[in-house]
Amino acid sequence: MTDHPTFSASATREPERTSGRFVVTFRDDDVAKGMATLAKRAAIRSLPSAADFTDSALDMTQLSAAGGAVFPTLGVAVVTLDDDALSSLMAAHSDDADGAILDIEPERMFYALTDDAGLSLAYLQGYRDAADNLYERARASVDAATAAAASGFFDDAQSTWGLKATRAVNSQRTGSAIKLAVLDTGFDLQHPDFRGRRIVTASFVSGQTVQDGHGHGTHCIGTSCGSTDGSGRRYGVAQKATIHAGKVLADNGSGSTSGILAGMEWAINSGCQVISMSLGNTVSTPSTAYEKIGQRALQKRCLIIAAAGNHRPGTVGQPANSPSILAVGAVDSQMRLASFSCGSGNAGGANVDLVGPGVAVYSSTKLPTRYASWNGTSMATPHVAGVAALWAQTSAANRGAALWQLLTARALRLPLAARDVGVGLVQSPPT
Repeated sequence: MTDHPTFSASATREPERTSGRFVVTFRDDDVAKGMATLAKRAAIRSLPSAADFTDSALDMTQLSAAGGAVFPTLGVAVVTLDDDALSSLMAAHSDDADGAILDIEPERMFYALTDDAGLSLAYLQGYRDAADNLYERARASVDAATAAAASGFFDDAQSTWGLKATRAVNSQRTGSAIKLAVLDTGFDLQHPDFRGRRIVTASFVSGQTVQDGHGHGTHCIGTSCGSTDGSGRRYGVAQKATIHAGKVLADNGSGSTSGILAGMEWAINSGCQVISMSLGNTVSTPSTAYEKIGQRALQKRCLIIAAAGNHRPGTVGQPANSPSILAVGAVDSQMRLASFSCGSGNAGGANVDLVGPGVAVYSSTKLPTRYASWNGTSMATPHVAGVAALWAQTSAANRGAALWQLLTARALRLPLAARDVGVGLVQSPPT
């Protein structure tokens, strides 16, 4: 893996670990014309297309062999360019403002967003003590519902605190008939809690099956779509949603844009109404590719939900800082902002939109561990995705942008800065 400077036509340079390939975003409905430009300007005449594979599940070994691929539903391509080809393509982009190519960006790396340091009780207590004074002053001004939430939530024999805080335990909805995709490190197919569940899988990591060798993906799937543990404690939000487990991060917890794009193409073409991505990086400038993909997903009645990031005092990273991707921050069980949770950025639309439970979240993980309590905006994101599935079940009209608006309109307002928590804590439908 090599480091390359950013060549994006729309963003300022910002160093980040990259693969050496480039992501080319085409204008709407201009994939064919864009591919013709790649052929003319960069001598790229043949790339594997996700459309040629069953369920649009691209074989990543073919991408590796060809040095790239095209994702027609997303309207992007990943390509390998030498210096001359890159210069020629950039010149074509600059010379023709109305051409088929909207932007060219380096292919970046992304990571599972779990804050392991936050698992320390002393760490949490230290943060609590520092926040108490501000919290108590703000508490007096909140309404009755928020004041009730401020008293705190706790795990017990019946359910996790996150399901109580989001009111999932009170909802009559289960996510039935809703397809929810979790794009992550895969899923432990042997986990006993998911026997009999409808699970669709695909791996977009070369040389690795969907089997989760990390545990992060299984944890996120457990929160968003799981049910109960061996003792009967409920930890999953949308207990009857159809699970689409896409492996886009390797067993070491990292992955490239191409794998994530492949997972998104597959999920959208599989008819998933919600895509949950507990992954990101620290790049504060939004990506043109992810923003256009977010827009195109909404047009296809699919909502993409992504983790804001765990690098506070930094701001929301990619892909969550795209205006058309719903960005999720994290709070603890006392409705305090998680100390790691990123705030909103200065770029247009690079905001935290909602928060979910993200501290000491109990859920499934890979065997033999089976269960674990983890921290991170990674843990908050599947709470929001699961709740989105519950709302999607209430009406066929609750899709895409309408589902986004419903989630934000029904959120519980919190006595915290909007730049950190957006409109507040996600809430489940009561009926």
